[in-house]
Amino acid sequence: GETLSNLMFSIVLPGEIPPSIFSLPILNHLDLSFNQLSGPIQGFDKAGPQLETVRFENNELSGFIPKAIFQLTSLVCIDVSSNNLIGSVDLAHFRRLTYLTVLHLSYNKLHVMASEDNNPVETSYLAGLGELGLASCKITQFPRFLRHVDCITYLDLSCNKISGDIPNWIWEKTWNVVQSHLNLSHNMFTGMQLNSDVVPFNTSIGVLDLSFNRLSGMIPMPKLSGDVLDYSNNMFSSLLPNWTSYLRDTNRLKGMLPSNITTRCALQMIDLHGNKIEGRLPRGLSNCTDLEVIDFGSNKIADAFPSWLRGLPKLSVLVLRSNQMYGTIGDIVGDTKREECFPSLQIIDLASNNFSGTLRPQWFKQLKSMMAEFNSSGKTLEILNTINVNDREHSYQYSVEIMYKGADMPFGRMLTTVTAIDFSKNSLEGTIPETFGSLVSLRVLSLSHNAFTGKIPAQLGSMTDLESLDLSCNQLSGDIPQELTDLTFLGSLNLSYNHLVGKIPQSRQFSTFDSSSFEGNAGLCGLQLPKFPCGSSPHSPGVAHGDKSSRHIDVVLFLFVGLGFGVGFAAAIVHYTFLEAKGAMMRH
Repeated sequence: GETLSNLMFSIVLPGEIPPSIFSLPILNHLDLSFNQLSGPIQGFDKAGPQLETVRFENNELSGFIPKAIFQLTSLVCIDVSSNNLIGSVDLAHFRRLTYLTVLHLSYNKLHVMASEDNNPVETSYLAGLGELGLASCKITQFPRFLRHVDCITYLDLSCNKISGDIPNWIWEKTWNVVQSHLNLSHNMFTGMQLNSDVVPFNTSIGVLDLSFNRLSGMIPMPKLSGDVLDYSNNMFSSLLPNWTSYLRDTNRLKGMLPSNITTRCALQMIDLHGNKIEGRLPRGLSNCTDLEVIDFGSNKIADAFPSWLRGLPKLSVLVLRSNQMYGTIGDIVGDTKREECFPSLQIIDLASNNFSGTLRPQWFKQLKSMMAEFNSSGKTLEILNTINVNDREHSYQYSVEIMYKGADMPFGRMLTTVTAIDFSKNSLEGTIPETFGSLVSLRVLSLSHNAFTGKIPAQLGSMTDLESLDLSCNQLSGDIPQELTDLTFLGSLNLSYNHLVGKIPQSRQFSTFDSSSFEGNAGLCGLQLPKFPCGSSPHSPGVAHGDKSSRHIDVVLFLFVGLGFGVGFAAAIVHYTFLEAKGAMMRH
């Protein structure tokens, strides 16, 4: 034991920290992070003066931060984040720790303050601090002592109650371009004390998160060599013309999207859902070969189907619903290019547009990620999962929640394999392609509110993973194929308001659907329509197609970023929206 200087356990240790551990005579580094340790921290009064590192993050420790820690003047790193520690902590108590460069107190039950916050005379301490994590520490003022910290690389003040302007001196810090991280999200900031639309960093910043505040006006743009830039859920009002990065959802953005995305584009996700963006989709997106999610839903974009995106090798989600898109869906007829067609696409939502014409059967045979033989790995829709950026680890969770309009209840949440096609509320015509049947891993198919004719393809019965099928409000005719009873996972079916005839199948899942799934078809009969049993006289349609808007089921895709990081006009300008994970000296 006398030769032990570094002690590290990360094997899910339970119980309390034994006080005797601090008595090890030449202990320099103590790392007990990511275990299940509980109870109070005891024994710091026995620690030797040579102790430099204390890392207890991500445990279940309780009680107060021991006062003895403030006497260990050799400490360089203290990380007790993500525990259940309580009490008030004055940052001035750390002033004796002149070697301290890393301090993480985030995500406890602490009330952190700086005694000089109410003192007009500013004092300087912790001048050598490089990392400070004070997320969720009940802070109400921007710590003024940070003004005298010269070179900080990590500052997390998120999830507090800081209001007013972000002080202008914070932008003057010498942020290290490789490692810098500034997170001021989930506060009540209203302004940025800027004289221009350019954030005046001395150097480019790696991560800047200002999301979930009350910031307004023009979106300020720093140098875009960083990895994360998140301005979402604020009240910014307009878009700068030199936008080349990532702007996130549900804001008040107006105007045209610039097209100056270059071949150096490293975007992985673009979410501009719910703004007032006009014009065409930026063609430069075809250069963004790392893109996995594109969501321009609920805007005013007027453009043809973006077949020029088909070569993006990682694109998994394409949402263009509720715009003014037009023309046919799929590749241009006669296009002889041989590149793969959306090889990774799992969700395509084109609902509520002006698409017309027929669906090309061959196009659906190219959607390999919707076919079982190409999706055997069970891809999880946590699109960006883990990202290593500049030797730091970030992760991002992307989940899909499918809601039924009538019941307003979740259809799925964090499904292990999510595949969905929604072409509803367009002007599509012709027959439904039989090649839909090859998409055997599809979970959701909605073609409602179009003008499809002909019979329901029996091949749809091959889509054995299908959980929601909506073909309502078309002009489909003929019998309901008996093969549809093979869809044993089907939880929602809507065939209403067509011209279907004959007996409704009775076996398996079909016996669970009520009349609302079949109403408005004059020639149907069966147990699901008790007023019209088979063998009775023909009945008349219940409701004309003109009164169908409240009858259909909308399948709406809600896309969101996990763990609270990332609405007024919120713009997130992001290379990666993230759910931060531990990595290197970066702490949650």
